[in-house]
Amino acid sequence: MNMEMHHGSLLSAHGIGYRIAGRQILNNIDLELLPDKILTLIGPNGAGKTTLIRLLLGLSPLQSGEIKRKPGLRIGYVPQRVIIEDTMPLRVRDFLRLAGKYSVAEMQQALVAVEAESAFASPIQKISGGELQRVLLARALLKKPELLVLDEPAQGVDVVGQQALYNLISSLREKHDCSVLMVSHDLHLVMAATDTVVCLNHHVCCTGHPEDVSGHPEYLRIFGNTLEGLAVYSHHHDHAHDIHGDVVDEAGEQVCQHDHSHAHEHAHEHSS
Repeated sequence: MNMEMHHGSLLSAHGIGYRIAGRQILNNIDLELLPDKILTLIGPNGAGKTTLIRLLLGLSPLQSGEIKRKPGLRIGYVPQRVIIEDTMPLRVRDFLRLAGKYSVAEMQQALVAVEAESAFASPIQKISGGELQRVLLARALLKKPELLVLDEPAQGVDVVGQQALYNLISSLREKHDCSVLMVSHDLHLVMAATDTVVCLNHHVCCTGHPEDVSGHPEYLRIFGNTLEGLAVYSHHHDHAHDIHGDVVDEAGEQVCQHDHSHAHEHAHEHSS
């Protein structure tokens, strides 16, 4: 059942249930997304995160519960996986044009917004994982969305590129005046770029501000083993990285090359 929204929310779900082949994937899910906010959905593999996203977007039929959307809500969606055949001659500009009848100027402007303008004429199979994620973001921005829905947006990106991508998502929210619903499994990386966290494991285990969720018993029960051995700490950078991992100054000029073969031996957490 789809119903109209009230009280200024963009999208909400109440009592969502979903079964596949007799197995309960989602059970009594409640969720609300407010304007100008970033909500991050976290949970282990198989927790039902992508299933919930598909239901919220209307891509899968609703079995039980209700979803309310603001009338005429414009949504930009970045799916978890986009598979493009290696033999298909497809440039980034061609890929963006598949999203609709947009002008060259509109497509270039979208790429500028995600700091990937240099990829415009490149074969899409030749760009890096970080660049591909930014191109997917640009495609979503072409719709001038009120809501960006991002399913594991940092998949296939190294840890330096992941943090840069989450920072970009946070800035897009401010510059384009849109809300963000994001799926992730790395709470320590998204903490600085999110307002509310919903921890999902077939049901809503806990919800709240990132710092509150990270200390919640249910969160620790699910993720505690994966956190052992990680040196988690808070710090502030005195420099930035571009999408290739190279160090740049405040003006975006390259300072030095990043060694992409170097393995990071620690995980880190950015506090807002």
